[in-house]
Amino acid sequence: MFNVGDKVVYPMHGAGVIEAIEEKEILGKKSKYYIMRMPIGNMKVMVPMDNVQDVGLRRVVGNKDISKVMDILSNGGSEMSSNWNRRYKKNLEKIKSGNIFEVAEVVTNLMAREKEKGLSTGERKMLENARRILTSEIVLSQGKEEEQVESMLEAVFA
Repeated sequence: MFNVGDKVVYPMHGAGVIEAIEEKEILGKKSKYYIMRMPIGNMKVMVPMDNVQDVGLRRVVGNKDISKVMDILSNGGSEMSSNWNRRYKKNLEKIKSGNIFEVAEVVTNLMAREKEKGLSTGERKMLENARRILTSEIVLSQGKEEEQVESMLEAVFA
């Protein structure tokens, strides 16, 4: 159970802050929802409270985990399939998991592949999405501005 003001991560969308808990009627069914504000893109998301376990909503990680993320980002990537379809599916699974370390691995691997061979349009979009998810969690975890986190990430990949 989360409370108003909690910083949480919604897999595939990124990190946000729970601004309210509201009861809404949708398609004739009343349910309670977490109303989340996402700092990047200034988007609001409604997450059904009954569905929290299924969607993988979790708390934002702390400093120790962010250090581990930065280590993953600076290690240069791991072995990936040369088959585009397998690689895409594997990376999508990692992003959907909501695990920050797996998202960081996707970002690292795709950045490395982009430098080596370039990315397809699909993988470029996936990289942008994974970076947005990662950036949003670091922003909320570290209390930094989006631009600061983007600069930090650029420095790691330079």
